This record gives sequence, structure tokens and C-alpha cells, in this order.
Amino acid sequence: MNYQFLDTSIGTLRLVSQNNMITKVEFEGRHQIKADDVLHCDSILQEAAKQLEEYFSGQREHFDLRLSPGGTEFQQQVWASLRAIPYGELRSYGDIARSIKRPKAVRAVGAANGRNPIPIIVPCHRVIGSNGALTGFAGGLEMKEQLLNLEGSLLI
Repeated sequence: MNYQFLDTSIGTLRLVSQNNMITKVEFEGRHQIKADDVLHCDSILQEAAKQLEEYFSGQREHFDLRLSPGGTEFQQQVWASLRAIPYGELRSYGDIARSIKRPKAVRAVGAANGRNPIPIIVPCHRVIGSNGALTGFAGGLEMKEQLLNLEGSLLI
């Protein structure tokens, strides 16, 4: 796998690719570098970095990247539903469960959301509790709040 680092307003992200597809985005302090990983900026990593920089500067609302998040069929369904959440909008775990035709799978949706290997690009930060509360996020709730504020989703 190839990887590169990207400094952003929320910390240093580690972008990971394999076979010209993005496979992971890791938050600072959670970088998991393996022995066979190569610090090499291939074309998909360059494009991902460019699009993320545009996102953080308020110039991009949608990512157009080839993605390959490893996961179960159920997780893939959840992550596809996350990608359909428009910029600046929020959904609950129940909304996601209903969107994949599994209305009783709210907890499983929450677990799949938490295992999203490509946060920000696959916008798991746009999912909140049914009561409107900010809930778990791999980067922490403060980071989730920053991302939602960037998108204008929260009124603070």
C-alpha cells in the first residue's frame, strides 16, 4: 500500500491507496503504518490530497475519487448510504438503517459507521443521534463538530 500525509485544519491525515484506489484515511494519532506500506505519493493520493484541501478551504462539497474500503456487504451498504448524504445535511442512524431497507439494524448501522475506513470522504461525520446529539466519531466529537461547522450543519 502507498501512503502520504496531509496537514489539515483538523490535524495530519494519513491517506492510503492500493491499486489506484483510496483505501483509508487515518486521523492523527491513529496512523497504522505496516512494514509493507510505502511512503509514496501516487496519482490517486495526489488527487485525494487536492480534493481534501479543497474541502477544507470550503471549495469542494463532493468527492470524486475511486474508493475501495474493505468491509462486509452490510458495511458496504451503510458506507454507500453515507456517501449519499448531501454536504451540509445530517442523518440519524435510523435514517441510514431505513435507507438500506434494514430499519431495525440501527445499532449495526452505528457499528458499521464507526468502522468506516475512509472518514470525511465517506462522510460518517454527518450521522448524529436520533435526538440530534453528536455521537461517536473516530476523530473525537470536537473534530466531528469542526467538520459539521465547516459544512454549515451546526448552528453554534
